[in-house]
Amino acid sequence: MMGGHHAASGAAAWVAVTSTAPYTLGIHPVSDVGVVTGAVVCAGAALLPDADHRSGTIARSLPPVSNVVARAVAAVSGGHRNGTHSILGIAVFTGLAWLLGRWHVETAALGTVDVGAGVVAVLLVAYAMDALDLLGTGKLAPWAMSVVVAGLVAVLAPEEWNWLPLAVGLGATVHVLGDLLTTGGCPLLWPVEIPSPRWVRRSLLLRQLWHSGGNVALPLLGDAGSAREWVVMTPVSCYAVAGVLWSLLTQMGFDTSGMVGEIRAAL
Repeated sequence: MMGGHHAASGAAAWVAVTSTAPYTLGIHPVSDVGVVTGAVVCAGAALLPDADHRSGTIARSLPPVSNVVARAVAAVSGGHRNGTHSILGIAVFTGLAWLLGRWHVETAALGTVDVGAGVVAVLLVAYAMDALDLLGTGKLAPWAMSVVVAGLVAVLAPEEWNWLPLAVGLGATVHVLGDLLTTGGCPLLWPVEIPSPRWVRRSLLLRQLWHSGGNVALPLLGDAGSAREWVVMTPVSCYAVAGVLWSLLTQMGFDTSGMVGEIRAAL
């Protein structure tokens, strides 16, 4: 799946899980500020499994440091679409977010500042803005905006970062699920690799579901970047945008419930 679509799926998943707007699940409700900021953070987290890709969004985000990081992650995880695209990889990303979220600094002027959560948010917001091309071309604008967003939340509403591990875990999970829907599949049980038996490889259908190298797939979207992927991800992206706008309007004091009633009446 393409980087922008990974990011959009992360934002959509966050809206579905945390928002209480119509057509959402509301499993883990957060504030309107949490929905808006979390959608961007989760969009960035949905790019994390591709930290092993030397030509991916993360590797290109802040060269040459990001290139070195990508090569290091690839070396540790066994190359692209290996360790970072597994259940273990999702757990590691989530655990790191939890650990960094516990890094607090007490200041005389500002009180408790969540430094660790702020650093993670800066990285993830910048990745999301770059992948979604929200600020146009150029590398400095996404980083500058991410510093502003993360800094404001870390200082003014540090309690908002309590959901950071959830955002990272959810983003990494939807990334892996997205790649499972492509022909490449994912090694879910890495570092355990179970090659498909010969009788599976002889079947035209089964060998697409269970690869000889151990990857599993449900290739409903075909190859990454296919027309099918665009058909599916366009409404998913619209859903994410609608959910974020709903929370923004609610936060600004608009009667969103009344707006829904008026729309239904007009229809």
